[in-house]
Amino acid sequence: MDMNVNGMIGDVGVGGIIGFVTGYALKKLLKLAMALIGAYVLSLFYLQQKGVITINTDKLFNLTGNLTQQVIGLGQKVVGILPGTGAFVAGFYIGFKKG
Repeated sequence: MDMNVNGMIGDVGVGGIIGFVTGYALKKLLKLAMALIGAYVLSLFYLQQKGVITINTDKLFNLTGNLTQQVIGLGQKVVGILPGTGAFVAGFYIGFKKG
């Protein structure tokens, strides 16, 4: 049985690069999303302090808990769809840490 080492190295390299780029981009996107959500929530609390609106904080924090669960579920689905190679996972981890 012949093994094509050059082909395997190419697959590992491409998987690692794609994983790195995906992890890096995802971390940057998450940072932007968290900054926008934080600014939105701060603006809501500012408007509440000025008496313009009233906020039911219990429902607001329950909503964020549900959103967190939905994001985790989506992440698990995406990981299930993506190729499960070790190079991709390692590249994703490194890219996420560098981002």
